[in-house]
Amino acid sequence: METIWEQFLTGLMQTSALEFIAVITGIASVFYSRNENILLYPIGLISTTIFIYLSVKGHLYGEASVNLYYTIMSIYGWWLWAKKTPDHRPELSITRSNRRDWLNQILFFLFFYAVLYVSLTWLKKEFAPEAIPWADAFASASAYTGMWLMARKKVESWYWWIITDITSVPLYFSKGYVFTGFQFVILTLMAISGLQSWKRKSQSSKLPT
Repeated sequence: METIWEQFLTGLMQTSALEFIAVITGIASVFYSRNENILLYPIGLISTTIFIYLSVKGHLYGEASVNLYYTIMSIYGWWLWAKKTPDHRPELSITRSNRRDWLNQILFFLFFYAVLYVSLTWLKKEFAPEAIPWADAFASASAYTGMWLMARKKVESWYWWIITDITSVPLYFSKGYVFTGFQFVILTLMAISGLQSWKRKSQSSKLPT
């Protein structure tokens, strides 16, 4: 435990200003998503654009693709969340996945895992020997799925975020991004809280008004 703490302190001292900004805005965006606040998207865009650069620099090409995808999906989600009904209420509400939704998201995850794994294995062989294809692909594919479901305000998005965050902790620690690895520990706890919050909101939305 002492060694881990020493590594964290050392990594914290070596954290660049860019990584610090990316981590803080990333945590802030999850806070806003938990509270169903549209600010998650503009603030999240700051984090994702910085992490594209940091991920490429650290040979985490799967994570770089995730953050590029985050950037695109943030614009899409921002548009969806901003849509209003004629009485000025949000058009999109928090809902749960049915059996068909679950099948679609599992197939979505498996498709991107296969594509990313093959791509990262090739990159590892040709350009990036430090890449970790199976772990990077797993974390990335689950994040792709979580972001897609988040844009549609599905409760199950938080399950995929929990998977992503837990997987990303050792991945970023192994690449020397200690502060970012610690961020994913915080995000795991926030995702669990977000899951409980969205479950309650999905239930209350079914109550008669």
